[in-house]
Amino acid sequence: MSPLAKKIDKKYTYQDYLTWPDEERWEIIDGNAYNMSPAPSTKHQKISRNLIVEIGKQKNNLKNCELFEAPTDVVLDDFNVVQPDIFIVCDKNKITDKNIQGAPDLVIEIVLKSTAYKDTKIKKDLYEAFGVKEYILVFPELEIVERYVLSDGKYGTPERFNWDEALKLKIFDIEIPLWEVFEKEIKEEEQENK
Repeated sequence: MSPLAKKIDKKYTYQDYLTWPDEERWEIIDGNAYNMSPAPSTKHQKISRNLIVEIGKQKNNLKNCELFEAPTDVVLDDFNVVQPDIFIVCDKNKITDKNIQGAPDLVIEIVLKSTAYKDTKIKKDLYEAFGVKEYILVFPELEIVERYVLSDGKYGTPERFNWDEALKLKIFDIEIPLWEVFEKEIKEEEQENK
């Protein structure tokens, strides 16, 4: 099945989700179940690792917030359960032994051709509705990043960053050198100008 493949047309809940086999990865959005198989590509995983490393180097700037990565369940409500690639949660009351109960403060999704519509439309709308303050999309093939920031309950026009720029997070004092994320070399004089 493709990543947008759905189970039969019915509204699924978190209780249904808990009965599905552990070896299968699914997300529920508005009661629709989306298959997350097959496993992500090696390029996806390298970018995910590089983001975790770059954020981890500056973890003291997260204050009391926690950094997580997939496959950690985020239960937004009974009809919306997702596994963002990378996310940060500041409210300790949302963190349980099994999952996260409620919206993260920041979400990063790594966008593949097979997940582009889900990540750029379906999940963007979902995260906006549930109040995710900062939503970052990483496009490995284009080597760009887009960032949405919640303002008055809405995401405006995204900011775009190229691979040779640094992404400064809006809600944390963290700067991510995108050339490190995309494993690109940057000339020394260009780096000094960043």
